[in-house]
Amino acid sequence: MNEIVEKEKEFTIDSIPEPEKIEDVIFSLMVNPNLSSINYFNDFSEMNISPDSIGDSDTDETGLFDIDASGTCMAMSTHAFHHHLEYDPQIATEILVSRAARKMLCFGATPIAISAFLYHIDFADPNGQFIASGAKKGLENAAQKFNLKISDRKIRFDHFSEHGPVPPTIIVSMMGAIEKREQITSHKFDKKGNNIFMIGRSVDDVGSSEYLEFYHGIVNSPLPAFNIDDELKIQNALRKLHEKDLIQSASPIGKGGLFFTLLRSAIPNGLGFDITSDAEIRLDSFLFGESMGRILVDVDSEKEDDFVDVLTEFKIPFFTLGHVTKGEIRVDDISLGFIDKMTTGV
Repeated sequence: MNEIVEKEKEFTIDSIPEPEKIEDVIFSLMVNPNLSSINYFNDFSEMNISPDSIGDSDTDETGLFDIDASGTCMAMSTHAFHHHLEYDPQIATEILVSRAARKMLCFGATPIAISAFLYHIDFADPNGQFIASGAKKGLENAAQKFNLKISDRKIRFDHFSEHGPVPPTIIVSMMGAIEKREQITSHKFDKKGNNIFMIGRSVDDVGSSEYLEFYHGIVNSPLPAFNIDDELKIQNALRKLHEKDLIQSASPIGKGGLFFTLLRSAIPNGLGFDITSDAEIRLDSFLFGESMGRILVDVDSEKEDDFVDVLTEFKIPFFTLGHVTKGEIRVDDISLGFIDKMTTGV
């Protein structure tokens, strides 16, 4: 663990060379299996899963279950995290719970309850006790912030005295409720010309990202930028946007960063996007960094003023990215081709 801490102290984004061609990063990451999105809950077919199935369901990989004939649904999702449990288990757990709640709120569900499972730890060892104690604190703090009920045992353990190369991992399962199935907000872009916004603030941060691990081969790096109070403010603003029906789609910016979140939104309906990056942020960080507290939305132009008013009321930073296109993908006026060429390997 000490070696990891020392390497993290040495790590800065300035030590990561900026890629000469952003296309090289994109097509390298597209073969990363961690960036495929598959709905395991709602697809029990025996057919082989194709990478082209990315984003086929309205709620991505969150499961939906009808409760009664009135349209009330239960939502369920499972999330896992292995970064930094040995170093900062409390913050790592808070990040995971925040990510789960933000994802559920994006499509209109209200998060209600959560349970957690610690995997591959030896809780008879002092380090295992440190991980378990920190994870419990993180779970309780995040549950209090987001008004979640926790299962009675709070965290379940799987005891491994020698887990070998498998890192300690925490898995959370979250349950939520949707009053009416027709109120679900999809993650899919569905209309050319809609404006695309990023809710939240971008920072120069690539810590613990797929880009850093898969493209640069750097495993030990800091946790992604995160502030749980900012998460709470953004999630409260998102509730208001849903209440006023001001967003056409919503997606948490997660694995693969902004660019792959855009792809997951664009691919299902064969649409594209034309965006402009933030000149104050490195392009690789802007597109592939996985800092927390950000949501991708598209907004009908007729609702844009009301959308901005809500974010201003909540004092939430946002960034105007661009607009949905008929199929072309453009970043900073450079064409990266068309969406139908972006599905292979994703």
